[in-house]
Amino acid sequence: MTTQIKKSPEELRSYRWLGKNDLRSFGHRSRLRQFGYDRADWVGKPVIGIINTWSEINACHGHLRDRAEDVKRGVYQAGGLPIELPAMSLAEPFVKPSTMLYRNFLAMECEELLRSHPIDGAVLMGGCDKATPGLIMGAISMGIPAIYVPAGPMLRGNWRGHTLGSGSDAWKYWDEKRADRIGNEEWNEIEGGISRSFGTCMVMGTAATMMAITEALGLTLPGASSIPAVDANHPRMCAAAGRRIVDMVWEDQTPDKILTPAAFDNAIRVHMALGGSTNAIIHVIAMARRVGVPLDMGRFDAISRQVPVIANITPSGKYLMEDFFYAGGLRALMSEMRDMLDLSCVTANGRSVGDNIAGVKVYLPDVIHSLKEPLYPEGATAVLTGNLAPRGCVMKPAAADKRLLQHRGKALAFENYDAMAAAVDRDDLDVTPDHVLVLKNGGPKGGPGMPEWGQLPIPKKLLKAGVRDMLRISDARMSGTSYGACILHVAPESFVGGPLALVQSGDEIEVDVAARRIHLHVGDDELARRRAAWKQPASRYPRGYGAMYSQHIGQADEGCDFDFLQGQAAIAEPEIH
Repeated sequence: MTTQIKKSPEELRSYRWLGKNDLRSFGHRSRLRQFGYDRADWVGKPVIGIINTWSEINACHGHLRDRAEDVKRGVYQAGGLPIELPAMSLAEPFVKPSTMLYRNFLAMECEELLRSHPIDGAVLMGGCDKATPGLIMGAISMGIPAIYVPAGPMLRGNWRGHTLGSGSDAWKYWDEKRADRIGNEEWNEIEGGISRSFGTCMVMGTAATMMAITEALGLTLPGASSIPAVDANHPRMCAAAGRRIVDMVWEDQTPDKILTPAAFDNAIRVHMALGGSTNAIIHVIAMARRVGVPLDMGRFDAISRQVPVIANITPSGKYLMEDFFYAGGLRALMSEMRDMLDLSCVTANGRSVGDNIAGVKVYLPDVIHSLKEPLYPEGATAVLTGNLAPRGCVMKPAAADKRLLQHRGKALAFENYDAMAAAVDRDDLDVTPDHVLVLKNGGPKGGPGMPEWGQLPIPKKLLKAGVRDMLRISDARMSGTSYGACILHVAPESFVGGPLALVQSGDEIEVDVAARRIHLHVGDDELARRRAAWKQPASRYPRGYGAMYSQHIGQADEGCDFDFLQGQAAIAEPEIH
């Protein structure tokens, strides 16, 4: 594609730092010379900030240290100056109490790294669950040209001839271990075989979902989101992204010109067809509101009723991301559903969605089904409302036991995670397969940080009896790699006095997914009595970032963004004196 230069070199942001003949610019240039750069490296060239979330504790991003060099190669080839800026890594398996507590921290860090430095365009390097939305939210608010480089999925796992998917099979075999069906030797072998390379979870968890959504939005190069992390196509894609961002700077192709309401509808349709993670709803709402698109959960549910699941990927299906890549990847899936998409939407490469998927075919039809033979007739996510969740809650019906999609049962309620964990392995726990497990205080403020507690463990006595699914309700999230009849993100959350706070063991709860209804069968007078007796728990953070988080975080249906980060009010460029 021929670059159409819209900016002059003097209009670059970096010119204010590097281009003037004054003492301050002298200081900036002299410091670049400390690195061995010379005038030829920066004069008339865009400075590209590479926001790299590599760290030694995040195996999802373990290869990004090397991939940053590939991005730099592309930037140099296109006539730019790359500057790598490290940012918080958000390692999903390790960060406690939850990476969700720090998603907005990363968004702030990304935005301010770009604003406070002489950066003309950004390459965002991430992939692990919250890194993707955090980076994109920050780049949206900053408003300079940006392109996203997804880390890509790891290779599929293996154990005794069985293919393993990270997360999903961990839950599966942990239940088998708790039921005494496998022992420590087998468990240790699974531990050593489930994660065989750098890269994100290779199931359709939150990482794969958010990388795919970002491609569907148009913020990556076509086909970038499903390339395995260790495939040679991945460094080639990184270099191509480095080349492309330089052109995007000259063209002034900023995120707001890509992230239109139609682009978000495309992304939600792709999410539904993939059987994507429930976490995507929170992140996509937050991203949309940053760019001024008034998205809510109702839009997800409306689209869910229109779009079937056609990707046969764990946890809704049986294949893994490596198979999805061989089947043609996201471009093939989008080509299969092209009549449902707005093909005119512009993407990061300057071309339309229609151009990017033209001529693409599905190579493995059992991995990517046709719309005529879907895996599941409706979309991945259902949004339920009722007196227990006045502002909504979410469920992934494609990954649940079908008998539980219409169910009425007695609640077994737990005030917090510790109370639940102490009870579920007791042999004398009074619980049946028809009970509804309820966990309170797992939401944005109550968790704090809305941890992935929503896949409440099946009580041990039921596991031994062969039960593998039951209805579970919470204001927490669950891992995108999880499965089961889990109702999540109940809003408003119990910590702030939402109706979930008033549920007691023995209450009857009714769920009807087809009718999108959830109902607590307790009279209004009794609920009023309970509300009068309820007291809000104390915040767990008396100071620091946690205190700021607790004071300013929004509810799940609002995207869990900070109130002071929303909106499009312009922030002045930093003074250069």
